[in-house]
Amino acid sequence: MVLKSLSLLNYKNFDSKSFTFNTKINCIVGNNGIGKTNVLDAIYHLSFGKSYFNPIATQNIKHGEAFFVINGDYEKDEKTEKVIISLKRGQKKVIKRNGKAYEKFSEHIGFLPLVIISPADRDLIIEGSDTRRKFIDSVISQSDKSYLSHVIKYNKVLAQRNALLKYFALNHTFNTDTLEIYNNQLTDFGTEIFEKRNAFLKTFIPIFKARYEAISNGNEEVDLVYHSDLFENNLNALLKNAINKDKALQYTSVGVHKDDLLFNIEDHPIKKFGSQGQQKSFLIALKLAQFDFIKAQSGVNPILLLDDIFDKLDEKRVAQIIKLVDDENFGQLFISDTHAERTEAAVKQVHQSYEVFRL
Repeated sequence: MVLKSLSLLNYKNFDSKSFTFNTKINCIVGNNGIGKTNVLDAIYHLSFGKSYFNPIATQNIKHGEAFFVINGDYEKDEKTEKVIISLKRGQKKVIKRNGKAYEKFSEHIGFLPLVIISPADRDLIIEGSDTRRKFIDSVISQSDKSYLSHVIKYNKVLAQRNALLKYFALNHTFNTDTLEIYNNQLTDFGTEIFEKRNAFLKTFIPIFKARYEAISNGNEEVDLVYHSDLFENNLNALLKNAINKDKALQYTSVGVHKDDLLFNIEDHPIKKFGSQGQQKSFLIALKLAQFDFIKAQSGVNPILLLDDIFDKLDEKRVAQIIKLVDDENFGQLFISDTHAERTEAAVKQVHQSYEVFRL
């Protein structure tokens, strides 16, 4: 699968911009603030129906304009696919594939497999568990439609149960039967989510460790540890046991919405004990493992976006990463960097065709 061309209209800092891409390596270079990352984000947007960097959709419309349009022409399975995303202020976002609008955005997820590696990934280390759960969900969802459906349904029931707990507190009342309905629904959806997350991580963790070893030359031992309440008991029992706590807190304190993925280096949290270079290598290994997993599941080479990966990595580690992508196992690659010469010198080591776009 390759992105053949991209056109932007009123997207972020671009009023109108078009690109025709190389099927292998594309380097987007230029000074800070000129829009390199915005080009990569537009490509991400076409795969996921949203920005990687700004979740507030209207803020992706160029300042002073009424709408944006992102248009991508792809070649997948020897067929041409046209995907257009548009948003007008005051209206819902529209995603069209070959002229037909999706009824649900979730139907589009996984159609254009993509992995992004960006400095913003550091949020996976420094932010709360919600960020890491979203990472797990995004990887599984690209190859498992039913999983995404279960997550959406679980979150909907969770919101209803939390609203009920608030209602009980406000009105000094309590109804076990109504709560039981939500408990059963949460248990059904939550158990399925837990089992799929657990199975995914059993496959994913060895891939991640192998990727990290290749990047770091095996200098450090790293691990991912899945933490979930459901390892202790089934969700229905957990919800019943926590009812007094939930009534006091007025929200649901146990369940898969509390899951976390611990990032460790030498059996310690990488957030506290990893150097900047080790943390960056950890995140790159995580994303390359994501690439490997999605490719294995879908049989398609995901598009790989490398946003400013040369920042904060020593030359040896950069060389390792370039060596990793000098491989037919990788498909189309997009790299952004402030230094055109540095980028070109790096990609010349790779025996693939490339194009440099100077913004």
